Amino acid sequence: MRILLTGGCGFIGSAVIRHLIRATDHHVVNVDKMTYAASEDALEEARSHPRHRHLRADITDAAAMRDIFAAHRPDAVMHLAAESHVDRSIDGPAPFIQTNVVGTFVMLEAARAHWAALGPDARRRFRFHHISTDEVFGALGPDDPPFTEDTPYDPRSPYSASKAASDHLVRAWWHTYGLPAFVTNTTNNYGPWQFPEKLIPLVTLNALEGKALPVYGDGSNQRDWLFVDDHAEALVRALEHAEPGATLAIGARQPRTNLQVVHAICAVLDELVPDPAGPRARLVHFVTDRPGHDFRYEIDPARTNAALGWTAPHGFDDGLRRTVQWYLDHRAWWAGVRAARYAGQRLGTAA
Repeated sequence: MRILLTGGCGFIGSAVIRHLIRATDHHVVNVDKMTYAASEDALEEARSHPRHRHLRADITDAAAMRDIFAAHRPDAVMHLAAESHVDRSIDGPAPFIQTNVVGTFVMLEAARAHWAALGPDARRRFRFHHISTDEVFGALGPDDPPFTEDTPYDPRSPYSASKAASDHLVRAWWHTYGLPAFVTNTTNNYGPWQFPEKLIPLVTLNALEGKALPVYGDGSNQRDWLFVDDHAEALVRALEHAEPGATLAIGARQPRTNLQVVHAICAVLDELVPDPAGPRARLVHFVTDRPGHDFRYEIDPARTNAALGWTAPHGFDDGLRRTVQWYLDHRAWWAGVRAARYAGQRLGTAA
């Protein structure tokens, strides 16, 4: 297939491209605006691979998207481009509405026009794969069953509301126009090349440098964790096998509280690079909780696992160790990112 993939220089998008180049024969047209969290370095060998092409463009630019569809005539779309940081959405929601809602609308319309002009076989094979989050489902209580494909939407932050809106648009274009689209919702991803403002890299780098590890509330908020390379594999398998109109919940059933994650990172670092000052858990301190902080997310992926014949290969402990080691081995990258993009600014709060 020739796949038009948006957000391919982001954390998850770059992992998908690396997987496509390493494990398939598909071609990738990578559309990325190159905002603050994008990195061409994350493409690794795909950056110069003949089956990959990077186009710097904004998904909210309707004319540009029409031109890209016309020039490259994709067999499928993987739509990953999104603003995704909850704290940023609270501080300034406008970019989230523009990118996540308006951008998805523009992509759907460009894809619909392209699909309508295809021959019968190509129309039947075409897919629009929209990649989303479990945060659209709201928050779980301590004893609630995990989210499934049937969980009602109940977004709580500007970020999750904007993603919920984009999910609804995708399903509306399927039901109204017949555009062969489907949605995947996933839980928290972690792994190499994640921008340093997110929980696991932020805690890893702060702990490595002996800085404070601020944790929201009492650290009991819980997330379900999925290694990004595992997610990439599942996304490609979904593109190849999912039926139009489907919803797939992708997860690994590896829930941890934020405090457990922070302590696990400290333990791995204490083993790999001991701190003469003592165990790094000493650096943890609790700060005022953020507005609208959802208590718990967790996905039950049983239906998706059965449909795709897939389960996440990495356990959390293995994935976390690989991730921490990656950041230890790639100091030049993250140090450059922080120096260039966060001079004089806070990176964020750990969890």
